[in-house]
Amino acid sequence: MSRTLAEQLAGLSVGLKFEDLPAPVVHEVKRRIIDSIACALGAWNAEPCGIAREAASTFSAKRGATLLGTRHQAPPDWAAFANGCLVRYLDYNDTYLSKEPAHPSDNIPAALAVAEASNANGRELITAIALAYEVQCRLCDAASLRARGWDHVTYGVFSTALAATRLMGLDAERTRHALGIAGVASAALRQSRVGELSHWKGCAFANAARHGVFAAQLASAGMTGPAPIFEGEKGFEKLVSGPLHDLKLPTPGSGLCKDDFMILKTHIKFWPAEYHSQSAIEAALKLRTQMNSPEEIESVLVESHDAAVDIIGSEPEKWRPSSRETADHSLPYIVAATLADGEVTAKQFAPERFTDPKLLALVKRVTVERHPELSARYPEAVGNIVTLRLSNCRVFSERVDYPRGHARNPLTDAEVEAKFHNLASAVLSRERADLALRRLWELDEACEWRTLTSSIEVPR
Repeated sequence: MSRTLAEQLAGLSVGLKFEDLPAPVVHEVKRRIIDSIACALGAWNAEPCGIAREAASTFSAKRGATLLGTRHQAPPDWAAFANGCLVRYLDYNDTYLSKEPAHPSDNIPAALAVAEASNANGRELITAIALAYEVQCRLCDAASLRARGWDHVTYGVFSTALAATRLMGLDAERTRHALGIAGVASAALRQSRVGELSHWKGCAFANAARHGVFAAQLASAGMTGPAPIFEGEKGFEKLVSGPLHDLKLPTPGSGLCKDDFMILKTHIKFWPAEYHSQSAIEAALKLRTQMNSPEEIESVLVESHDAAVDIIGSEPEKWRPSSRETADHSLPYIVAATLADGEVTAKQFAPERFTDPKLLALVKRVTVERHPELSARYPEAVGNIVTLRLSNCRVFSERVDYPRGHARNPLTDAEVEAKFHNLASAVLSRERADLALRRLWELDEACEWRTLTSSIEVPR
């Protein structure tokens, strides 16, 4: 009889070894950990991150995991939640685009927490993160959750559960049970990303990760889970995802090459905004050289693919954002702010900026339309065409298909380090940030975690 999908995933989790990872994959995992820690440090003072950290700080554990930036050790599921909120808050961590878009580095805080709590070494951590990328991205290739009203973080309970079981050293049977426990209560509503967005937009995956880690902990203690979790009569495919027949998994130890690994097909963000806006930001920056001031702008047309229009360019709230979460998920706002300010940083998503009447007047002059060719090329390309009409009747247009950081236009290591320093500078000295970077680049040689966590401790 053919194995169930949970059995196949458990086999992948148990079978994948560090030696299976080509050098470029190991290097890329390190880059994503650096990028994620940078995002976490940049979000240190954000309100929802403080709330999550305070909630997690009420719990302590002898074999726990450090809440990033502190010395406090919480249970690993709570650390996965609090640290996951930090990584995700700025909307600056990496992206994968397919039938279902996702942010696979959301798995990294959970893996870090379990690695520390389980005393796993750096190579085991790298392997678990590569595994999580494989699973989440391949699930995104197989079926769209968004089309069925569910949030993309729903796939995250499976990827984080597998990363956790891999780091805990669970056998295939207990890994299968962890997947059942994680999956039976996994479905997250897409309402997290509809209309006016709340704090929860940046916390939803962190909650999925908390659940994935908790499921692995229960399975490790002997708890059994429902099966078959995917194919069952009332299982995940029937009620949530639809058929996952197209899901293809790699076979460990079979001469895997770098092109077999999904992490190399994902994208690092160059700008702190929803990924579908990245190419529009680049186009708007190029257009800005054609005008003297924003007051000259008569109208702006943004032509984009269906995914961008559906997610960040169609709802009325996107033309009048009243929260940071809505502003960084608003294509018209992001383009208008880029044209007005000539930059996209955390400042553009501060309340005093996204409520500025002059800027909102410019946002109203932005129109978003679907472009058939761009839609046909998505997700291989993530293009936007921005057309600027000035008051003197001059018209300028720019198109960008592969924004900086895209897998076809990747950031250099120096650019990743620059992003780290830029985000860390708000809470760490340059000396401390340099130390953290050195330790992160040497992660495959790490055997204990206090050395790393102490280097990113935020001074009080």
